[in-house]
Amino acid sequence: MLGLAACTTPSNTPAPTNTAAPSRTPRPTSTNLPTPTLGVGSSYINPVDGARLLYIPAGEFEMGSNDGYSDERPVHMMYLDAYWMYETEVTNTQFAHFVAATGHRTDAEQVGSSDVFSGNQWNIVTGAYWERPAGPSSTLNGLEDHPVIHVSWNDAVAYCVWAGVRLPTEAEWEKAARGTDGRTYPWGNTWNSRNANSGEAGDGYEQTAPVGSFPGGASPYGLQDMAGNVWEWVSDWYSSGYNSNSPASNPQGPNNGEYRVLRGGSWLDIEDLLRSAYRYSYSPAFSFNYFGFRCASSTAP
Repeated sequence: MLGLAACTTPSNTPAPTNTAAPSRTPRPTSTNLPTPTLGVGSSYINPVDGARLLYIPAGEFEMGSNDGYSDERPVHMMYLDAYWMYETEVTNTQFAHFVAATGHRTDAEQVGSSDVFSGNQWNIVTGAYWERPAGPSSTLNGLEDHPVIHVSWNDAVAYCVWAGVRLPTEAEWEKAARGTDGRTYPWGNTWNSRNANSGEAGDGYEQTAPVGSFPGGASPYGLQDMAGNVWEWVSDWYSSGYNSNSPASNPQGPNNGEYRVLRGGSWLDIEDLLRSAYRYSYSPAFSFNYFGFRCASSTAP
């Protein structure tokens, strides 16, 4: 009975009244939070492959060249929405993670060979592919942070799907490379062999270089190796006359074609081919030991 008595309210104790709870300051909703300011230098890390993406603001830029080849003409103003681009080309280490996660077999592996430039000539080398860049007896030892090579356009797209990103459009690539002032190279209008891994002797690399090895060649947005190292696949089909009739904003390239566009030049090429307006193209299933890529995204996570 002791337990029950202890729980009984004495008769002379007034029952509690319904006192209103003190008001609380409401927590701010997401609409009350400040929006981060994005600008040149803003970045984020892709959680899938660890790549750093840099912000390219919306706006117009000068695309094309009247001094180059006919498919670069005419110079025209182009508007692009804001987007993000990989700071560097996709590396062998990143591509290895993709292959381990997906089991992807590149076009070169399926064909059984790829084109290799060595010495002074091209050779179709049996057993050459991204992990055996010079043939069956070669390895990636010491090349982990070099750009992946022997990748076709199809392989590049497959990687982008896995990483949750995409290939840049040709217009996005060119703006990211040269900025808004129509410069010839990412760093300015004068060729400087110290700013790119090119076909000129003396840069210290026989073929590819570790990504980001030429910081003096960075683009106005901070992207590395936009001239030299490896040719970079972009999303567009190639058309020699596309510059003369493309949309004035956010062009996606022709609806069809035979070849896909590559940009930027490689370790094998000289200054004329490393101009930011220069256009190259090849079959989307082909691979070489100077073809690579970088990725883009329309939004950040």
